Amino acid sequence: MIPVTTLKGKKVALFGLGGSGFATARALVAGGADVTAWDDNPDSVAKAASEGIKVADLRTIDWNGLSVFVLSPGVPLTHPKPHWTVDLAHAAGVEIIGDVELFVRERRAHAPDCPFIAITGTNGKSTTTALIAHILQSSGRDTQLGGNIGTAVLTLDPPKAGRFYVVECSSYQIDLAPTLNPSAGILLNLTPDHLDRHGTMQHYADIKERLVAGSDIAVAGIDDSHSSLIADRIERAGGKVMRISRRHALADGLYAEGSRIMRASNGAAKEIADLDGIQTLRGGHNAQNAAAAIAACLAVGLSADEIRAGLKSFPGLKHRMQPVGRRGRVVFVNDSKATNADAAAPALSSYENIYWIAGGLPKEGGITSLAPLFPRISKAYLIGEAAPAFAATLGDRVPYEISGTLERAVAHAAADADKDEHESAAVMLSPACASFDQYKNFEVRGDAFVSHVAAIDGVTMLVGSAAGGK
Repeated sequence: MIPVTTLKGKKVALFGLGGSGFATARALVAGGADVTAWDDNPDSVAKAASEGIKVADLRTIDWNGLSVFVLSPGVPLTHPKPHWTVDLAHAAGVEIIGDVELFVRERRAHAPDCPFIAITGTNGKSTTTALIAHILQSSGRDTQLGGNIGTAVLTLDPPKAGRFYVVECSSYQIDLAPTLNPSAGILLNLTPDHLDRHGTMQHYADIKERLVAGSDIAVAGIDDSHSSLIADRIERAGGKVMRISRRHALADGLYAEGSRIMRASNGAAKEIADLDGIQTLRGGHNAQNAAAAIAACLAVGLSADEIRAGLKSFPGLKHRMQPVGRRGRVVFVNDSKATNADAAAPALSSYENIYWIAGGLPKEGGITSLAPLFPRISKAYLIGEAAPAFAATLGDRVPYEISGTLERAVAHAAADADKDEHESAAVMLSPACASFDQYKNFEVRGDAFVSHVAAIDGVTMLVGSAAGGK
């Protein structure tokens, strides 16, 4: 835990007692703050009270004298309308911040020079964050990984000299972190997302820009217009920018040339890494993720050799294009995180001769947008509520069966792929659907896929499974 000592003896109100909210309340109490917490969920309030955290309906407290109001990032700050606590804070003139802001204040107070890499963007954040942390850990650095990737940032070990922090930041978290100042800040890309919470694409982009604008070195993808303009603005303001691209050769920066990542300076480029053969970094989207990771690791002092070694041993992010098993020429890929068509596209773009397991609780638009990738699919195995609609979309363009269950789909896909005469084949769970018709969440669905793969004779597992391999 990182005790929030910068608010010792100060009065603090907190709203939102989910996972990160509880962690924040505990860190504030541990640092000596006078905390009053609340949540709209009575069970969360009761749990906080049982841990000795002071609770009270924030409508009933005196907001005068509060030093800050700490808001959970999941609670609306501006759109579609501010939460009632936000209105109270504004009326009292109380600053509104989140857990990432508390972290950066602790870092400044106790170890301002410890390396801090922050990552944002619409797509690829989690893979890039996990890749950077893996490279740092592989090189022997004391590495702390947290933020939006699933570990609340205030549960990490306290800042100290030589300790590296890798923190994934959502737009919600950035909006609550006005003094965010990473050693290296990464903006991967920007496409319309979360507009229900930010109102307009421009407001969304402006929030994302804050992360890189406050960085010592801004690592910016330039393959979309919003990110490219942000890089230009930071540079004009005197900031240091390292541009990255998966589509274009650059005179200065890092870019992908096939599987090779090139580093260019003053128009001269040389290869810094080759992703060929690294199964966990297949595809153009991962070339961008790798380029960003390389740029950030260089910025905080790693050598090219250390970075290359880390890339080669990257195990991948669980449930995201994750190779989990192999039998002969057939690889089994867990992409359960792909809960809509856009999310499934990268995996389908990265393999050929795919035995595709798809379906679940359908999203709007179905899989129509994936039609250009249908030629890569040897056969589809449809499960869950979406099966009839997906079958209608596939029509006579892709052979398919309605398997119904994931267990049956895995067994049938494995048997068919084993007969494939091509040099390689992939049995892939990339559902393009939510999981809730059959599973609690995509993680449970992905774990079930791994267990079913492990139960197949002759499969060598590349990850652990409770089922064990045969």
